[in-house]
Amino acid sequence: MADLLLMELNTIEKTKQKNMDIIKALLKEFESEFETTKKFLALVPVDKFDWAPHEKSMKMKSLASHIADLPSWVSLGLNTDGLDFATAPYEEKKVENNDDLIKLLTENYESGKADLEKADEAKFDDQWILRNGDQILGDMTKYEIIRIAFSQTTHHRAQLGVYLRLLNIPIPGSYGPSADDQNF
Repeated sequence: MADLLLMELNTIEKTKQKNMDIIKALLKEFESEFETTKKFLALVPVDKFDWAPHEKSMKMKSLASHIADLPSWVSLGLNTDGLDFATAPYEEKKVENNDDLIKLLTENYESGKADLEKADEAKFDDQWILRNGDQILGDMTKYEIIRIAFSQTTHHRAQLGVYLRLLNIPIPGSYGPSADDQNF
Protein backbone atom coordinates (compact mmCIF):
# COMPACT_ATOMS: atom_id res chain seq x y z
CA MET A 1 0.00 0.00 0.00
CA ALA A 2 2.80 2.42 0.89
CA ASP A 3 4.52 1.62 -2.42
CA LEU A 4 1.34 2.47 -4.37
CA LEU A 5 0.96 5.74 -2.49
CA LEU A 6 4.60 6.61 -3.16
CA MET A 7 4.17 5.81 -6.87
CA GLU A 8 1.06 8.02 -6.99
CA LEU A 9 2.91 10.90 -5.31
CA ASN A 10 5.79 10.54 -7.79
CA THR A 11 3.33 10.60 -10.70
CA ILE A 12 1.67 13.75 -9.32
CA GLU A 13 5.06 15.42 -8.85
CA LYS A 14 6.17 14.54 -12.40
CA THR A 15 2.89 15.90 -13.77
CA LYS A 16 3.35 19.13 -11.82
CA GLN A 17 6.91 19.45 -13.15
CA LYS A 18 5.75 18.85 -16.72
CA ASN A 19 3.03 21.50 -16.32
CA MET A 20 5.52 24.00 -14.95
CA ASP A 21 7.82 23.26 -17.86
CA ILE A 22 5.09 24.19 -20.35
CA ILE A 23 4.43 27.48 -18.59
CA LYS A 24 8.17 28.18 -18.28
CA ALA A 25 8.60 27.51 -22.00
CA LEU A 26 5.71 29.84 -22.88
CA LEU A 27 7.12 32.54 -20.60
CA LYS A 28 10.55 32.25 -22.20
CA GLU A 29 9.09 32.52 -25.71
CA PHE A 30 6.80 35.39 -24.65
CA GLU A 31 9.77 37.37 -23.31
CA SER A 32 11.82 36.72 -26.44
CA GLU A 33 9.00 37.89 -28.72
CA PHE A 34 8.50 40.97 -26.53
CA GLU A 35 12.16 41.96 -26.71
CA THR A 36 12.28 41.52 -30.50
CA THR A 37 9.00 43.35 -31.01
CA LYS A 38 10.24 46.33 -28.98
CA LYS A 39 13.15 46.72 -31.42
CA PHE A 40 10.78 46.84 -34.39
CA LEU A 41 8.24 49.22 -32.83
CA ALA A 42 11.01 51.63 -31.86
CA LEU A 43 11.78 52.03 -35.59
CA VAL A 44 8.27 52.87 -36.81
CA PRO A 45 8.50 56.30 -38.45
CA VAL A 46 5.79 58.52 -36.99
CA ASP A 47 5.76 60.64 -40.15
CA LYS A 48 4.70 57.49 -42.05
CA PHE A 49 1.85 56.45 -39.72
CA ASP A 50 -0.66 56.91 -42.57
CA TRP A 51 1.48 55.06 -45.12
CA ALA A 52 0.78 51.58 -46.47
CA PRO A 53 2.68 49.73 -49.20
CA HIS A 54 -0.54 48.75 -51.00
CA GLU A 55 -4.19 49.77 -51.00
CA LYS A 56 -5.11 46.41 -49.40
CA SER A 57 -2.48 46.78 -46.66
CA MET A 58 -3.03 48.17 -43.19
CA LYS A 59 -1.71 51.65 -42.52
CA MET A 60 1.59 51.68 -40.61
CA LYS A 61 0.00 53.10 -37.43
CA SER A 62 -2.78 50.49 -37.42
CA LEU A 63 -0.33 47.66 -37.95
CA ALA A 64 2.05 48.89 -35.25
CA SER A 65 -0.69 49.45 -32.67
CA HIS A 66 -2.15 46.01 -33.43
CA ILE A 67 1.28 44.44 -32.86
CA ALA A 68 1.63 46.32 -29.55
CA ASP A 69 -1.83 45.09 -28.50
CA LEU A 70 -1.35 41.40 -29.32
CA PRO A 71 0.29 40.40 -26.00
CA SER A 72 -3.04 41.30 -24.33
CA TRP A 73 -4.49 38.21 -26.01
CA VAL A 74 -2.56 36.02 -23.56
CA SER A 75 -4.61 37.50 -20.70
CA LEU A 76 -7.74 37.38 -22.82
CA GLY A 77 -7.20 33.69 -23.50
CA LEU A 78 -6.46 32.83 -19.89
CA ASN A 79 -9.18 34.93 -18.26
CA THR A 80 -12.14 34.54 -20.61
CA ASP A 81 -13.95 31.81 -22.51
CA GLY A 82 -13.86 33.73 -25.77
CA LEU A 83 -14.40 36.97 -27.60
CA ASP A 84 -17.42 38.09 -29.60
CA PHE A 85 -16.67 40.93 -32.02
CA ALA A 86 -20.44 41.58 -32.31
CA THR A 87 -20.57 42.68 -28.67
CA ALA A 88 -16.94 43.84 -28.31
CA PRO A 89 -15.78 45.21 -31.67
CA TYR A 90 -12.06 45.76 -32.16
CA GLU A 91 -11.01 49.31 -31.39
CA GLU A 92 -7.58 50.44 -32.50
CA LYS A 93 -5.50 51.65 -29.58
CA LYS A 94 -4.60 55.32 -29.56
CA VAL A 95 -0.91 55.92 -30.17
CA GLU A 96 0.84 59.09 -31.22
CA ASN A 97 4.50 58.08 -31.26
CA ASN A 98 7.03 55.31 -30.64
CA ASP A 99 6.93 55.84 -26.88
CA ASP A 100 3.17 55.18 -26.94
CA LEU A 101 3.74 52.01 -28.97
CA ILE A 102 6.42 50.73 -26.57
CA LYS A 103 4.29 51.65 -23.55
CA LEU A 104 1.26 49.80 -24.95
CA LEU A 105 3.38 46.77 -25.81
CA THR A 106 5.04 46.76 -22.38
CA GLU A 107 1.77 47.09 -20.46
CA ASN A 108 0.18 44.27 -22.45
CA TYR A 109 3.25 42.08 -22.09
CA GLU A 110 3.52 42.64 -18.33
CA SER A 111 -0.17 41.89 -17.82
CA GLY A 112 -0.01 38.77 -20.00
CA LYS A 113 3.17 37.61 -18.28
CA ALA A 114 1.63 38.03 -14.81
CA ASP A 115 -1.44 36.03 -15.87
CA LEU A 116 0.69 33.33 -17.47
CA GLU A 117 2.90 33.05 -14.37
CA LYS A 118 -0.14 32.27 -12.22
CA ALA A 119 -1.95 30.18 -14.85
CA ASP A 120 -3.28 26.73 -14.12
CA GLU A 121 -2.00 24.55 -16.93
CA ALA A 122 -4.86 22.12 -16.30
CA LYS A 123 -7.17 24.78 -17.79
CA PHE A 124 -5.14 25.06 -20.99
CA ASP A 125 -7.45 22.48 -22.59
CA ASP A 126 -10.61 24.51 -21.75
CA GLN A 127 -12.54 25.75 -24.77
CA TRP A 128 -12.06 29.30 -26.05
CA ILE A 129 -14.26 30.65 -28.88
CA LEU A 130 -13.68 33.60 -31.19
CA ARG A 131 -16.90 34.70 -32.85
CA ASN A 132 -18.75 37.46 -34.56
CA GLY A 133 -22.29 36.97 -33.33
CA ASP A 134 -23.48 33.58 -34.52
CA GLN A 135 -20.48 33.09 -36.81
CA ILE A 136 -17.76 31.01 -35.15
CA LEU A 137 -14.38 32.31 -36.31
CA GLY A 138 -12.34 29.95 -34.15
CA ASP A 139 -13.13 27.15 -31.71
CA MET A 140 -9.94 26.34 -29.84
CA THR A 141 -8.38 25.76 -26.44
CA LYS A 142 -6.96 28.39 -24.14
CA TYR A 143 -3.50 27.03 -24.94
CA GLU A 144 -4.17 27.44 -28.66
CA ILE A 145 -5.23 31.09 -28.32
CA ILE A 146 -1.99 31.81 -26.43
CA ARG A 147 -0.03 30.21 -29.28
CA ILE A 148 -2.08 32.19 -31.81
CA ALA A 149 -1.24 35.43 -29.96
CA PHE A 150 2.46 34.55 -30.27
CA SER A 151 2.10 33.55 -33.93
CA GLN A 152 0.15 36.68 -34.79
CA THR A 153 2.87 38.79 -33.18
CA THR A 154 5.50 37.08 -35.33
CA HIS A 155 3.35 37.33 -38.48
CA HIS A 156 2.51 41.01 -38.12
CA ARG A 157 6.04 41.92 -37.00
CA ALA A 158 7.32 40.36 -40.23
CA GLN A 159 4.77 42.43 -42.10
CA LEU A 160 6.09 45.51 -40.33
CA GLY A 161 9.61 44.45 -41.34
CA VAL A 162 8.53 44.59 -44.98
CA TYR A 163 7.09 48.07 -44.46
CA LEU A 164 10.35 49.22 -42.87
CA ARG A 165 12.45 47.63 -45.64
CA LEU A 166 10.38 49.41 -48.30
CA LEU A 167 11.11 52.69 -46.50
CA ASN A 168 14.85 51.85 -46.38
CA ILE A 169 14.85 51.56 -42.59
CA PRO A 170 17.40 48.97 -41.38
CA ILE A 171 15.76 45.81 -40.01
CA PRO A 172 16.83 44.40 -36.64
CA GLY A 173 17.54 40.69 -36.28
CA SER A 174 14.70 38.50 -35.05
CA TYR A 175 15.71 34.86 -34.85
CA GLY A 176 19.20 35.53 -36.05
CA PRO A 177 21.03 38.34 -37.80
CA SER A 178 19.40 40.41 -40.51
CA ALA A 179 21.07 41.90 -43.55
CA ASP A 180 21.24 45.16 -41.57
CA ASP A 181 21.99 43.84 -38.08
CA GLN A 182 24.74 41.24 -37.82
CA ASN A 183 24.86 41.49 -34.00
CA PHE A 184 22.67 38.64 -32.91
